[in-house]
Amino acid sequence: MPQTHAPHTHAPRTHAPGADVPLAGGTPSLGQASPETAAELKAATVARLRAAHRTGIRRFRLVTCVLLVMLLALLVASILLGGVKRIPAGDILPAAFGMRTGLADYVIFRIRMPRALAALLAGALFGLSGALYQRLVRNPLATPDMVGISAGAGAGATTMLLFAPAVPFGTSLAGLGGAFVLVATVLALSGRGGGVDTYRLVLVGIGLSAVCTAYVNYLFTVAGQQGIAQVMRWLVGSVNDATWDGVSTLAGALAVCGLCTALLSRSLGNMALGDQLALGLGTRVGVARIATLLVGAAAAALATSVTGPIGFVSLISGPIATRLVGADRSVALAVPIGAVIVLGADVLAQHGPLISPVPTGVLTALLGAPYFVRLILRRRQGATA
Repeated sequence: MPQTHAPHTHAPRTHAPGADVPLAGGTPSLGQASPETAAELKAATVARLRAAHRTGIRRFRLVTCVLLVMLLALLVASILLGGVKRIPAGDILPAAFGMRTGLADYVIFRIRMPRALAALLAGALFGLSGALYQRLVRNPLATPDMVGISAGAGAGATTMLLFAPAVPFGTSLAGLGGAFVLVATVLALSGRGGGVDTYRLVLVGIGLSAVCTAYVNYLFTVAGQQGIAQVMRWLVGSVNDATWDGVSTLAGALAVCGLCTALLSRSLGNMALGDQLALGLGTRVGVARIATLLVGAAAAALATSVTGPIGFVSLISGPIATRLVGADRSVALAVPIGAVIVLGADVLAQHGPLISPVPTGVLTALLGAPYFVRLILRRRQGATA
């Protein structure tokens, strides 16, 4: 009798969790791969990250070297241009270090060197302050100019220039005090739920900047004619009257603010990932944010007290640095970029054809205003896209 066989059926194959299941592209994911494959993927990812890090460091060093060469060339041009025919060539370099007397000492050491160094150091401080604010708020428009810090420093320094110009370091101290008062007011008005709302911070800063501008305009109505002329030259932004005292103030400010920025660099890097993740990494977000605001305010205020509010330098230095080396190293690179911008603008303001002599702030405004408009238009297009 023939035997009958039931049709042979295959039970569906099931995969235990964590089994090696190929993806659509034929490559297992890191979570589904075998231990050997997962280790290879991890090693490859780490190797790529290390290679990218080394490339970023090399790029940063190259760009920094180029900027330093540009600064040296601009410094030499600022000293030599404008006529040194009556000064022996062998006296120029010693005179730059104060080792000559007479005409060489007066022209090189007492006039041109302070002006060039003040432009360099002020530009570095403006670049640092702008990059700090942009990194903190994560908005390229959030600079000391836009948030109102420069206006607060200008109001304090203008008050001192009009009513007590002979006080030693009075302008610098008044500018610093005005900036800190404005920072405290901005923080008080933009606080929300124990923290600081960065969007409200920018809006409040713009409003307080308008208040400071109105205050300065009021001071003009009660000041004498000579005081008004002096303040107007200062408000445009210029290094014409730079002295070694001003250079010392700027150098000390850059050293202190640079050190504070180095101490805050880890916190800034963590906050760039978001406040919640930064808190998870152990960063005291509130303290770090206030400290960054104060460091940026001090850098902008002390630079403003010496040279006046040289506009748009803090706005454009950070984005240029970000384009060159990325966001992680933008704060450090914004320092030499700001120095190159202001020193280059000052050389052009002194010796540029058809335009010289003009205050340095006029040229930075002419160069920075189109970039500012372009930046706003790009952000508007991105918001409506």
